[in-house]
Amino acid sequence: MSIIKKICVQTVLSVFVTLSCIAQIREASYDLCIYGGTSAGVIAAYTAAKAGKSVILIEPGQRLGGLSSGGLGQTDIGNKYVVSGLALDFYRKIGKHYNAFEQWIFEPKVAEAIFNQYMEDCDAEVEFGQLLLDVEKTGTKITQARFQSTENLGRPTLTVKANVYMDCTYEGDLFAAAGVSYHVGREANTVYGETINGVQLMNGHQFPDGIDPYMKRGDPSSGLLWGIRDGELLPDGTGDEKVQAYNYRITLTNVPENRIPIVKPENYDPKRYELLRRQKEIQPWKGLNDVFIWSLMPNGKTDINNRNGFSTDMIGMNWDYPEAGYQRRQEIIKAHEDYTKGLLYFVGNDPSVPEFIRKEMQQWGYPKDEYVNDGHWSPQLYIREARRMVGELVMTQQHCQGNKVVNDEVGYAAYTMDSHNCDRLVVNGMVKNEGNVEIGGFPPFPISYRAIVPKRNEVTNLLVPVCLSASHIAFGSIRMEPVFMVLGQSAAVAACHAIDGDIDVQAVDVNDIKSTLAANPKADGRQPDVLVSSTDSGAVQFVGTWKEGHSKGYGRTYVEADSKDGLSTATFAAQNLKAGSYQVYTYFPKAPKSALQFNFKISDGKQVSEKILDLSKIEIKGQTSSTWVSIGGLTVGEGADEVFVELSTDGAEGVVAANAVLFVPADDQL
Repeated sequence: MSIIKKICVQTVLSVFVTLSCIAQIREASYDLCIYGGTSAGVIAAYTAAKAGKSVILIEPGQRLGGLSSGGLGQTDIGNKYVVSGLALDFYRKIGKHYNAFEQWIFEPKVAEAIFNQYMEDCDAEVEFGQLLLDVEKTGTKITQARFQSTENLGRPTLTVKANVYMDCTYEGDLFAAAGVSYHVGREANTVYGETINGVQLMNGHQFPDGIDPYMKRGDPSSGLLWGIRDGELLPDGTGDEKVQAYNYRITLTNVPENRIPIVKPENYDPKRYELLRRQKEIQPWKGLNDVFIWSLMPNGKTDINNRNGFSTDMIGMNWDYPEAGYQRRQEIIKAHEDYTKGLLYFVGNDPSVPEFIRKEMQQWGYPKDEYVNDGHWSPQLYIREARRMVGELVMTQQHCQGNKVVNDEVGYAAYTMDSHNCDRLVVNGMVKNEGNVEIGGFPPFPISYRAIVPKRNEVTNLLVPVCLSASHIAFGSIRMEPVFMVLGQSAAVAACHAIDGDIDVQAVDVNDIKSTLAANPKADGRQPDVLVSSTDSGAVQFVGTWKEGHSKGYGRTYVEADSKDGLSTATFAAQNLKAGSYQVYTYFPKAPKSALQFNFKISDGKQVSEKILDLSKIEIKGQTSSTWVSIGGLTVGEGADEVFVELSTDGAEGVVAANAVLFVPADDQL
């Protein structure tokens, strides 16, 4: 073939390839475009689709559910009061799988299946493997977003035009591309009048005194051990751009037929774990829980988290992740995977680890039935914090602790203000971690709608329920998966109202959001639960001696009565309960002096039954010391008189709690 013919053929092929690529760019229009298939993204997509909106959910990865299906099976609850709507429905679906009412600890594959089922049960479209490329705006409105395949970066494959957009990623990439204000790192305490933001050198997840940081002990000229930053400790409360540590919530199994051995991983370097060797010289090994929070999941599996000075947190190795591009992020993710797998291998094989610990570790391996398309390792790194929007209102420590209270709430949070360590450096000649904060002791607090919308002069058709507007330390309380799901549902309802009214998201009436959620909390028309709380003064009648309870109950407060003070009763009336069948529950905040048995009455509106409630075999699992306890079924007929449950100290020896009573339609999870 002549040179001219070769050139002609190559030119034709080049044109053909170019035209083919152009032809593959799909353009589509929707009411709502959601970026990020996290738990919040799935719940938001389901909510809006069930409301009749055209929805597309775009996920850069290949799985739905984010961290909730990526290893975090030991749910960070705080207080179950904050878990409502479809978030609560998710945990009830988990419960149904495990033959329970609600379940807060679960296997990743079970969670993923439920998120997939949500999408199968609605008309939302799901696109995997699509990464945001750029965003176009006209004034304050996003007019389109372009996406690229993660397999072919830089070439647009999908253009989406939508009335409203929603950023449900853990990173905040969509709102950043749209020009929304945001913050990365820790604000100084002076910015929002806080006391536990910025640099914090505390005792949590800390090294003991006396650990030498240098490669050659006592010789600074030999250099620092791996994982220690060469830097200066700044005063407490100083702001910086440091990000709290990421890690994997590790799923292992000790079931031999389901176990894949932990072998030496890629890029293994035992020198990375020298700090652990030195820590254990001062704090000798007693068990795996010395170094890991080793939480057991169903069917012989785990959710392993960080513990103490040296563990699964890869401190200081993620600071550039929030603003990094896709390829750099993949490098950081791979580095975390190598480090974590290396740590597991080190503990199970390194001669410096006592033999009894190595044998204990060798009982565990990667589960064959989890992450089957990802080498049996979670593809979801725990992005605890990345960008945080600076929106219409910034949630701060003052809101967490109740010194400021918003009245436009679209969700609640209740978890401890929690930050993992952000830095590891030399302090007074010793290695120390810096940045861990765990401050709690406050009841559930409301999260403002203004915290999930941008400033109105920046973008007016965007909602941000995950990387919402909060200071670093307030985000530490809010950033829990159940709360993200609640906020995702609220954001979807807000989007629907904005679309229906042809108004900016900032102009949506929060009362309309609340009304929609109250009338249709499960988004698909199922009958709502009926909750009667001890704080509902018009629905609860107390007789006898009731005092404020001090355990972790349901909601902001509850009351309790001691049998030694005589007979006390608390009557919870379910007003205007619809005819039908219900399962009835009472909330049990377990305390050291709790009565393990007492008498109660239940009325279906026509007949009163007297029964005994036996609490002696109630098992409370997960990050909570309280739970709903079934007190039986109830069928309410048409025209029934008052339906009620009366709790009492009759037949009790100890303290009886009157916290809340719940009537759940019997067909809720059918």
